[in-house]
Amino acid sequence: MNSRSLLTSPASRRLLRPVADLIDRRIERRIRSAAAADTVERERLRDAVEEMKRGQLTLDLLLGSRGRGLSRRVSPGPLGRLHSEVAELAGDRAAAERNVATAFRLLVSLESLGVGRIAGGTMNICGKLGTIPLLDPPNDEVLEIGTLYGMFSTGLIRMLERDGRSPSVTIVDPFAGVQLQPGTPRRDDPSGTPVDEHAVRTNLALAGPAGLAARIQRGFSEDPDTRAAVSDRRYGVIVVDGDHSAEGVARDLEWAEEIAAPGAIVVLDDFGDPKWPGIKEALDKHLTSDTRFTYLGKASHSAFLRAS
Repeated sequence: MNSRSLLTSPASRRLLRPVADLIDRRIERRIRSAAAADTVERERLRDAVEEMKRGQLTLDLLLGSRGRGLSRRVSPGPLGRLHSEVAELAGDRAAAERNVATAFRLLVSLESLGVGRIAGGTMNICGKLGTIPLLDPPNDEVLEIGTLYGMFSTGLIRMLERDGRSPSVTIVDPFAGVQLQPGTPRRDDPSGTPVDEHAVRTNLALAGPAGLAARIQRGFSEDPDTRAAVSDRRYGVIVVDGDHSAEGVARDLEWAEEIAAPGAIVVLDDFGDPKWPGIKEALDKHLTSDTRFTYLGKASHSAFLRAS
């Protein structure tokens, strides 16, 4: 009998049937096991998705636009560009990355604890807070022209104190109840908090003794009385963030020429922002005049100048 007939004969089939049945049972077990595994894997995947949703909701509540009208989430591209810009200004990549990370944590904590918000995009704010200490201002006198809720000055106090400095802050702002800009409608702030001196004082208190000691001068920066009240010293840091029109920025730069200490850092906010073309126009024109200021560079829509 050949091998084929041996395998197909009734006697051979009777002998091989237990083996075939065993193989079938093993295949069925494997199939059931695989199905059960697929079910377990689907359950695990569903649980993972639900956990991700809960994490995203938590992240949105912390960094999203709810409660302040502006998201604080960070993307790799803008963050990498900011690192490069700050590093170019400061000459130290590691210090730039460290300060930007510190500034971001500070921004989130201040907006979580304070009232209102810090004006500007996340990279813009972190660029200013991270860069100013690295440029080594000649003294600790800080003037902020236009403050909104005082939170940026609060953050700057903390960043300078981290460098072992003792900042003394002066703020000039009209405190009109809303943020004022020529050519834009008056409307309530998206944070829902009125723009007033009380809110600024509340936020400055988060910076401890230096925040509590800050000088606040109510008025517009072009008013002679306002200028006279705070021109009693030379400032190592001047942040120009008031009237964004070309005329307003030009006036603030002219005043800064008079009150900037030798070697002072002047920060011109929203420089290069297409929404505010007057800022770049005013600075470009100013730098062609007889000026003490040298343009150092920019970091995310903030220009940095050094006074001679």
